Formats: sequence, C-alpha cells, structure tokens
Amino acid sequence: MSATVPLRMAGLSWRVRLRGLAVTVTGLVLLALLMALNMRIGDIPMSVAEVVTGTFDVSSQNHFVIMELRLPRALTGALVGAALALSGAIIQSIARNPLASPEILGVTTGASVTVVAGVVVSGSAYGGVSGLLSTLGIPALALLGGLLGATIVYALAWRRGLDGYRLVLVGIGVAAVFTNVKYWLLTVGDVNDTSRAMVWISGSLNGRGWEHVVPAALALVVLVPLTLLGTRSLDALRFGDDTVTALGVRMNLSRALMILAAVLLAAVATASAGPIAFVALASPQIALRLTRCAQPPLLSSAIVGAVLTAGADLIARVAFSPLELPVGVVTAVLGAPYLIHLIWKARK
Repeated sequence: MSATVPLRMAGLSWRVRLRGLAVTVTGLVLLALLMALNMRIGDIPMSVAEVVTGTFDVSSQNHFVIMELRLPRALTGALVGAALALSGAIIQSIARNPLASPEILGVTTGASVTVVAGVVVSGSAYGGVSGLLSTLGIPALALLGGLLGATIVYALAWRRGLDGYRLVLVGIGVAAVFTNVKYWLLTVGDVNDTSRAMVWISGSLNGRGWEHVVPAALALVVLVPLTLLGTRSLDALRFGDDTVTALGVRMNLSRALMILAAVLLAAVATASAGPIAFVALASPQIALRLTRCAQPPLLSSAIVGAVLTAGADLIARVAFSPLELPVGVVTAVLGAPYLIHLIWKARK
C-alpha cells in the first residue's frame, strides 16, 4: 500500500495517497501539453508561444482562432473525457466489476437512441430547429435517455441485491436493444439528417463550441465534489452487501445516489460530444494500476480520461491529415483490444 498523508478541512478528514497525488499531478501536466498541441494544429499552424500569446492578447490575429475554434474543442474533449472516466469509475466500484461502464450498462446507448430519435423527428442534428430543441433539446434528450437506460438496467438486474456480473449481462442486453432501435431510426430518417447524426454517434469533437463546454463544465463542478464526498461509501460498497450493512452504510441509498451521479455525468458528456467509446471503461482500470489502489480512484480516473480523450483527438487530427477522424473511432480502435483483454482475464 502506498504512503498516505492526512488532510483535514472544515471538520472533514481524508487520507491522501502520495502515489495517487503524483499520478494526478503528472496527468494534469500531460493534459496541458496535449491541449497545447491540439491548439497548435489546424489550417493556421502556430507555435506554443503563439498559442499562449493569442489566448491572452485580444489584439492578436490568432485570438479569434484560438478562443472560438480551438480552445472550445480542446476543453470539450478534456471535460467529456473526465466526466466519462469518473462515471466509469463509479459504476465499476459499485458493480465490483472491471467490465462495467456507461456504454455496457445502457447509459450512453440510451442517450444515443433518444438523441437520434429527436434528430430524425426534428430534422436537425445540431440545434437548427426553433424552440426548445434548438437550445436545450439534445442535452435534455441525452439526459432523459441515459436515465431511462440506467433505470431499466438497474430494475432488471435487481434480485434482492445487485450482482456485478448480472448487472453487466443485463446491461449488454439492454444496450443491444437500444443500438438496434437507434439504427432502425437512422434507416427511416432523411438521409441528410441521418448523415449528420452518424457523425454525432461516432463521438466527434469537430465543431465544438462554448455551448458544449459549459454544460460539461457545470456537471463536473457540481458532481465531482459530491462524488468525492461519497468516496467512503464506495470504499464500503466494494465489500459484500452483508458487510456493508454491518458497517452502518445505508447501502441502497448510497448506491442509488452514486449511480445517479454516474448517469448524469455520462449523459451530459454524451450530449456534448456523442458516445465516445471505451474511455469510461479503460480509464478507471488504467488509473487503478497506476495508483495501485484497491478500487478505481475517482479523481485520478477523471484525469486519465481527460488525457486519453485529448490524446485520441490529437491522433484523430494528425493520423490521416488533412482528413480528420471522429475521436470516437480512435478510442474504439484503442479500446476494443483492451476490452478483449479484460474479458480474457476475467475468464482466467
């Protein structure tokens, strides 16, 4: 077990793992470098010095390019990656299963099918219609779909308790149903609308603006402190249900609140950038191995998720330049072998 130091604030106390703190700080530095590289790349190449100058100097000719085009995309990628990874860490801790994630448990697929349904019905993929859908439609639909998917999976998996593997199996089945409904909606929709929806389904950061940054940032500002306060409940929930009850933890209430936070994080992230695959699955397990904790650490997982998404976006932009791939394609290519590894390890 790594060395820890006590931290006390406002009557609360934590024990901070030095290894986890080192991983978090290193991840933040790496994230800053990746975001700087992402902001350098584009039709107008810039040096790091020009990026810094253009960010803070309003009179600079690069200010508009950075503040309106490149910085929102980089921030959206980092925030969405952090939200998905934090959601995955919570779900894996509750399910006590490394295969659990918002994608597998129907959260992101539920959000996807409701958004695609809204796109097909409204005739616009990015708020081109008037009224409520143009301002709050896609985030609201994604949130509704995520809550619906999580509710269905939770209800079907409940059998006098919540077993991790049963939760995963039920989630895979529900996700498969949602996926097929989503593709059916794409076949009956207008080809122009469905082509734009397909870009969103792949998980793309192209064309992200401040309207995508704000919801993800607000979700993290509100939910990260709440989830960190629930860390002790997660520590207890990794034991069996009888042990958790004996420790005095209100198991069902704690589990429901943490799952709700995970669903909200995943739904908001999906609404901002589409269902970026495997970030929520892989990031907590990478953070777990880096920090050598007993279960996925929440804050380190969020940092790792932000780094993974920013790195995948960089690869998506330079691998086949001038053609840009959706970031979800890159994370899927990198994450699929990792999922096979987890399944094989679980079988052994």
